[in-house]
Amino acid sequence: MTSLDQAHAAMEAAPGDDVARLRFYDRLASAELFLLLESEADGDRVTPQIFPVEGQSFALVFDREERLTDFVGQIAPYAALSGRTLAGMLAGQEIGLGVNLGVAPSSILIDAAAVNWLAQTLDNGPDEVEARPDELFPPKGLPEAVIAALDAKLAGAAGMAKLAYLAGVTYEGGRRAYLLGFVDADPAAERALAQAVAEALTFSGIEAGSLDAAFFKASDPICASLARVGLRFDLPDPVVEQAPGTAPGMDPDTPPRLR
Repeated sequence: MTSLDQAHAAMEAAPGDDVARLRFYDRLASAELFLLLESEADGDRVTPQIFPVEGQSFALVFDREERLTDFVGQIAPYAALSGRTLAGMLAGQEIGLGVNLGVAPSSILIDAAAVNWLAQTLDNGPDEVEARPDELFPPKGLPEAVIAALDAKLAGAAGMAKLAYLAGVTYEGGRRAYLLGFVDADPAAERALAQAVAEALTFSGIEAGSLDAAFFKASDPICASLARVGLRFDLPDPVVEQAPGTAPGMDPDTPPRLR
């Protein structure tokens, strides 16, 4: 059972639960997916195999290479990319997603309208503002679902920061919010971490007020206050660098383009 299988099972077990549905889409967006292609990629351009089902068009993706091979029955060309990237590529193309069709418990057809919704939701990035914390306090009242969503997001942020503290905060001017303060974050990863925090709140399905992300050096005085009142999250160690993959989509800086 993959994390996508588990999220799908939870959604199927509670068809009226919007939170379970949102968690499934969150897992889909975060997963590495293998997109079945018509032929080998032409540079950075890929041509997905498109399957008609009941008058709609679907591209096929799998969350394991072996599941793609099981479906096709032989080795086939594919592009490896995140669900987030794929949703952005397919948005507006009137193409849905067939996920793990016939080869896994998470077999599901996701229509084009849902793909468009996912891309739009993921595109709602965080705003950047400047504010000075006036008071920090324990994050009481934050729903457990939000904390679980943050934990899941940060588990996939290996090497982006050393750790993070979750606390309640009152800013100068009186605005109250929750704050996730990252310690010794890689400057290049700050935008991705802020996006992860925003998505954790969105896909938790809970209106929990404002959840802000901030970035500090371990030597900053505020870190001692965060350590005293905050809930600590230790991020995973950096992943050992592997040789770049040859499949299109493996380099996040140069996502493939549809043709």
